[in-house]
Amino acid sequence: MAEAVRRYAVVTGANKGVGFGTVKQLASKGVVVVLTARDEKRGLEALEKLKDFGISDLVVFHQLDVTDSASAAVLADFVKTQFGKLDILVNNAAINGSIINPEAFISAATAKNFPNGWPKEVLSDAGTLTEERIDSVLNGFLEDSKQGLQDTKIWPPVFPPYTVSKAALNAYTRILAKKYPNFCINCGSPGFVKTDMSFNAGILTIDEGAESIVRLALLPNGSSTGLYFSPKEVAPF
Repeated sequence: MAEAVRRYAVVTGANKGVGFGTVKQLASKGVVVVLTARDEKRGLEALEKLKDFGISDLVVFHQLDVTDSASAAVLADFVKTQFGKLDILVNNAAINGSIINPEAFISAATAKNFPNGWPKEVLSDAGTLTEERIDSVLNGFLEDSKQGLQDTKIWPPVFPPYTVSKAALNAYTRILAKKYPNFCINCGSPGFVKTDMSFNAGILTIDEGAESIVRLALLPNGSSTGLYFSPKEVAPF
């Protein structure tokens, strides 16, 4: 019997939470995973924890700060040199940006949660989406924030910075899916998971949240692309 083709994955922000759970589940399915984290010490500690599950031989650590293009370039070079290809990228890294009310965090960060106005129209219209139009939304929000106008009726009322940034990222996913039709590119919410991000107020375990992300990561070639899943069903952007 021919040996199965080895698959390689990168998971960002993977030293804890849903990212860590995603690494664990991908490796348990035989995928070689690069566990990344901004903090090298925390990343190596996460790698050590995986020894308890007997899968640490399928996981390697590499430092990555997704906000630093030089750091991303170093990781890309590492993957190219060590593996020669990358099959799966789980772009999980995120921060909430400030202290917020845990109940407010439950709201999904999608364009449908924007009040009616030009930002919602831009992010909701898949047919006219471009990087420039997404940038116009982000720049508009930043400008209003600087002037203390983020509470105007065109921006989300619940934790605007997080909601605007995540909705923009989800919109960008649709652009990438059109640009690279031979790739399967989707975005999804793991649900309300009990993690530091949700102030441990979630109702799902880390493993339950990671399960829906891993399902997307392992979709076969030719599967649906450019969709938003919340957590396992296709949902509106």
